[in-house]
Amino acid sequence: MRKEYRTIKEVVGPLMMVENVAGVKYDELVEIEQANGEIRHGRVLEVEDDKALLQLFEGSQGLRISDSKARFLGRSILLDVAPDMLGRVFDGLGRPRDGGDPLLPDKKIDINGAPVNPTARDYPSEFIQTGISAIDGLNTLVRGQKLPVFSGSGLPHAQVAAQIARQAKVLGTDEKFAVVFAAVGITFEEADYFISDFKETGAIDRTVTFVNLANDPAIERIATPRMAITAAEYLAYDLDMHVLVIITDITNYAEALREVSAARKEVPGRRGYPGYLYTDLATMYERAGRIKGRKGSITMIPILSMPEDDVTHPIPDLTGYITEGQIILSRELNRRGLTPPVNVLPSLSRLKDKGIGEGKTREDHADTMNQLFAAYSRGKDAKELAVILGDAALSDTDKLYAKFADEFENRYVSQGYYTNRPIEETLDIGWQLLSILPRSELKRIKDKYIDKYLPAKES
Repeated sequence: MRKEYRTIKEVVGPLMMVENVAGVKYDELVEIEQANGEIRHGRVLEVEDDKALLQLFEGSQGLRISDSKARFLGRSILLDVAPDMLGRVFDGLGRPRDGGDPLLPDKKIDINGAPVNPTARDYPSEFIQTGISAIDGLNTLVRGQKLPVFSGSGLPHAQVAAQIARQAKVLGTDEKFAVVFAAVGITFEEADYFISDFKETGAIDRTVTFVNLANDPAIERIATPRMAITAAEYLAYDLDMHVLVIITDITNYAEALREVSAARKEVPGRRGYPGYLYTDLATMYERAGRIKGRKGSITMIPILSMPEDDVTHPIPDLTGYITEGQIILSRELNRRGLTPPVNVLPSLSRLKDKGIGEGKTREDHADTMNQLFAAYSRGKDAKELAVILGDAALSDTDKLYAKFADEFENRYVSQGYYTNRPIEETLDIGWQLLSILPRSELKRIKDKYIDKYLPAKES
């Protein structure tokens, strides 16, 4: 039953107060109809006694409240879903923005979703190949995992996101794989880059794209990631697909949340963000995963640009508590022209051990991963020592480690944005690099793997 009220009393920016209401619920959708027939949309932010505070999607500029009426729709935001949403581009509220026909929905789903019962969760354990050596070889992504990318302003996270969306796949299965891509608060140029890249490479055919531009309303920015996750849930649990959700940029989402919180005059938390930022992020991130008895799964890669490259900023800090690791992009590596500039040492995938090894990647994966980490770390230390004391202060072994660190960055980490490396190639490159070091230094690898995979040194 739709309820209409002509008791709009106040409008301040995007906020509107309606009085003398009854039976109105939090997050309920509202239509504001003006005398000329123009309709604007909003949702209920707060209900107190007989007053409802609304936030308008389209803003309040030019709105005449004296002859407008508020119509409460009795439901929250719904997303139309259907199998042919693959290959389509939608705006932040799920409306087509690719010039195509409106979707003929299979069903309509509330974008706020329902929390997954922890006991129904299945443990992530299957390797997802991204084709990026720094991720596949050292910080492996596992199906059902939440693995964010921590970036910084001006760093190429857009190219990394597009590369993962193009190349990601589950190995060893014939099951259907889809990508849901949500662009939150980005510029028109960035949006055009993603859509053009997906079309040129054919990735668009398996991708559902939601685009919220920087000049779109903040309230739409808050809905966009939930639109994407709702579409992913439909593809995963109704159509039995493996779905990779990529959301960029979570920082823009959090800024929109702070803007709404400030408009509501809420008591701010750290750096002005609302005190419920952790809870709000968790309601999105925790919708990813695998559910027992279901074929489909949702794997999530949220991308966020850290303000001032500060990993202790509330957004990356709270994200790190909820997710299972992080991939960190390095400004120094980017300045030196390495692509993608993944800083492997502080990066971490907490579930990598569950997705590698015999039958998943290769038997030598775990040992070589540990050895590459250790060798690269020692090589970096040797290079720093050489800067302070000069090359003469390094032992012959230290010089080999320093050479290893350079070769590792140039051959293993830096591969370009259009090179799609199978996991076997990534592992083989790792062995080629380890051949720089004396066999006696390979203390983290079993002898049987060294005998089998270490290339013979050229005489």
